[in-house]
Amino acid sequence: MGNISTKYSSFWICAVLTLISAAVFYQVYNFEFVDFDDPEYVCQNPNVQAGITFETIKWAFTAVRSSNWHPLTWISHMLDWQLFGSNPAGHHLVNLIFHIANTLLLFLVLKRMTNALWQSAFVAALFALHPLHVESVAWVSERKDVLSTFFWLLTMWAYVRFVSRPKIFNYLWIVVFFAFGLMAKPMLVTLPFVLLLLDYWPLDRLKSKRSLFYLIAEKIPLLAMVLASCIVTYIIQKESETIRITKDYNIIIRTANAFISYIQYIIKMIWPARLSYLYLHPGPNISFFYAVISAVLLLAITIIILRFAKNHKYLVTGWFWYLVTLVPVIGFVQVGIQAMADRYSYITLTGLFIIIAWGVSELLIKWRHKKIVLTLSALLVILIMSVCTYSQLRYWRNSLTLFQHAIDVTENNYMARFSMAKSLVDKNRFSEAVIECQKSLQIKPDDPDVLNILGIAFGQQGKYDEAIKCFSKTLQIKPDFAMAHSNIGYAFACQGDVNEAVLHFTESLRLDPCSVSTHYYLGRILAKSGKANEAVKHFEDAIRLKPDWTEPMNDLAWFLAASKENTARNPDKAIKLARRVCELTDYKNPELLDTLAVAYAAAGDFNKAVETAEKALELCQSPKQNTLEKEIESRLVLFKAGKPYIETR
Repeated sequence: MGNISTKYSSFWICAVLTLISAAVFYQVYNFEFVDFDDPEYVCQNPNVQAGITFETIKWAFTAVRSSNWHPLTWISHMLDWQLFGSNPAGHHLVNLIFHIANTLLLFLVLKRMTNALWQSAFVAALFALHPLHVESVAWVSERKDVLSTFFWLLTMWAYVRFVSRPKIFNYLWIVVFFAFGLMAKPMLVTLPFVLLLLDYWPLDRLKSKRSLFYLIAEKIPLLAMVLASCIVTYIIQKESETIRITKDYNIIIRTANAFISYIQYIIKMIWPARLSYLYLHPGPNISFFYAVISAVLLLAITIIILRFAKNHKYLVTGWFWYLVTLVPVIGFVQVGIQAMADRYSYITLTGLFIIIAWGVSELLIKWRHKKIVLTLSALLVILIMSVCTYSQLRYWRNSLTLFQHAIDVTENNYMARFSMAKSLVDKNRFSEAVIECQKSLQIKPDDPDVLNILGIAFGQQGKYDEAIKCFSKTLQIKPDFAMAHSNIGYAFACQGDVNEAVLHFTESLRLDPCSVSTHYYLGRILAKSGKANEAVKHFEDAIRLKPDWTEPMNDLAWFLAASKENTARNPDKAIKLARRVCELTDYKNPELLDTLAVAYAAAGDFNKAVETAEKALELCQSPKQNTLEKEIESRLVLFKAGKPYIETR
């Protein structure tokens, strides 16, 4: 009867954890992609958007983007895009499903290891609802966090099964799940050490030095996998820009930041206020006094825990779970510009949650009303966390709310202002973008990325002189900035300075041969300059790199159909391209239909040219299309007279 009762209790606990997690996090369904890694990971990644194919799977296993090797994460994003396309709702819900699955797995694994129903349930509730975990769930790009944790917990489940039934087949499941986890996020390299901690408590397998050697030997295959993962990650990150800061900040600065971060995570666990998607690394301005205090606190806590380890083994497992799992991301090897990140706490805080759940229960063991006090306290904590998490989630609704919140809760966050400016440019709010760029430059003068965005904002307002000044300053600071060369080239082109435009576009392509927009804009300038062969090549390169981009296809079709250079015209190819463009836009764009009509006329098919031009005229209903309407009418006269349209300039 006791086992049946426990099973029913476990079922209801799982049901409640699922319902509460879903209720708190369900608002992510209405969230957008954010302009912070989401474009690179999903919404502007052509490999991901191609879905799951042999080629994309091959790419996933060889990709070095984002300075990590996580092929399983890439494949999960591909599957999402195949299922949901550009609708972010589905991508967010998959993250939430994994988070709920992780919560339930954590509860079930802890319960199986400890046979402590309510302590395991409380740890799972803390994991499910803590505000520090919002980032891992609400940010699509952090799929690697929830996915890798899913396999982390499955590895633990397989390990517990192996301990109870030590057979080679059961051990193979540990290897398989661990391999999947490493392919989702390399942070799992610390898992074998956590398994050793579980051997100490609660599995109680560590009886002597001899048993320790056996337990270590038992994990040699896992440690070999860790070594392989570390080598792959190091090779990928070695030449990466994200690891550049390691060279800028010496080991003393990095160690100081590590000590401070260890304490900061604990503080934010207890009082999760002023959470941000980015906490900038202080670099040489770090407080060494605070670092020393933090180091002393860490040492004191460790000594106290070891002092009570004999009779309270869960303290050792919980504390060293926390310390060890943070090692890959604590900053000894600095990757990126952050001092710490909420997402790094996703699996690491579990150790501290274990200490809280078992420790509080043990402290109150002699209280007369222990059960009532524990129950009411747990419910209050869960309620408070649910409210805080629900509130924190709203900042991830879109890019602007995310970046504005970071600006509000952190000091001198030039990167948040830079990101805000980029998002404002994307939304055509150029005046506001200029203000954010200027504020960012007040914090960090001469930042080439900010100057580049500022130049874009000026350029979109038609202030080309100011834009060129910004881009020129950018290139003085960073001469090999391909995008800045492309942007200044566009600004010169808008001013009619063809030579300077071609010069900078060419340099941009030398630095970044795969820049689609640069190929396109250079093709347009060369076409107007009468350099037919070169123009066609760049148009074709743009189409090759981005097959569904209608603008270069339409411009190339127009050029091949209406060029004043006889040798440049190719009506058949023009028709093929123009049809493709019209298919992509469902034959509802009058400008594109106009191109198709010109292509038909160039091939001598004047009946289709007239029919297509008349359809284009029917679609010219906006007052802004009056000029286009007049141009189509003039060309229609030519088509009816059996004459093609040829540009005269």
